[in-house]
Amino acid sequence: MRPSVKYAAIHANKDKYPISFMCSFFQVSRSGYYVWLNRQGDRDKDEIIGNLIKECQDKSNKTYGYRRVKLWLLRQTGLVINHKAVLRLMRKYNLQAEIRRRRPLYLRQNKMKTYENRLSRNFTANKPNEKWVTDISYIHTDQGVLYLSMIKDLYDNYIVAYETGTAQDQTLVHRTIHKAKKEVADGLILHSDQGSQYASTEYFELTKHYSILPSMSRAGTPLDNSPAECFFSILKTECIYRHKIRSISQARKLINEYIHFYNFERIQLKTKLTPYEKRCQLA
Repeated sequence: MRPSVKYAAIHANKDKYPISFMCSFFQVSRSGYYVWLNRQGDRDKDEIIGNLIKECQDKSNKTYGYRRVKLWLLRQTGLVINHKAVLRLMRKYNLQAEIRRRRPLYLRQNKMKTYENRLSRNFTANKPNEKWVTDISYIHTDQGVLYLSMIKDLYDNYIVAYETGTAQDQTLVHRTIHKAKKEVADGLILHSDQGSQYASTEYFELTKHYSILPSMSRAGTPLDNSPAECFFSILKTECIYRHKIRSISQARKLINEYIHFYNFERIQLKTKLTPYEKRCQLA
């Protein structure tokens, strides 16, 4: 049986059986099938690839732009397609990601004791657990505010640890560091803003206990901790702002699900890997 006949049979039964199963049954490759598919008529091809893009957006909760969709298609199906074609199909079938809303940046002055800015906006790291950033953000619910404290590794953007609580206090920060302690390496820098939780004596003693080098942004300079701000922006745009959050428990569930998606499934444009995949490269 000619490969083209096998591919046509696979295509005819794509709604009944998984593509990978049928490729294995007919002893052809998935990539060969999608190459064949890409050569078919434009109208039929648009519909088929559109369905694949819909599958991608369903799995990513419609957070992927055309560049990530292109990477997803390549990884999952072996399909090589121009990014402009992906964008055209996303527009044609209304499969675009939701537009990220820019929010005002508020400067905060703080006269409390600070530490040296050890990063000086050098946000690159050569290995895991070399440079971390941390911060606290908040999520509004009908039951009140839920605070999220997190630590992010600058090597791979992996969220090393996070904690939630209904109070923005030192305990929240301490619990986050305790959760991340098993990842601490010699010479680790932990960078924060000048929030009171990070300027306290208890915070200094905790970082000293774990041999962590504390680092702080300059007063009123959010860009000094922009990687942390960036993560919160992504979390809120792709998850939080898209839901009417009724309860604290619902907010916690959304955060847990999204951070798992962010660490293990969300493709990064720069590396073309998930944070976890990048983290495992040097394991």
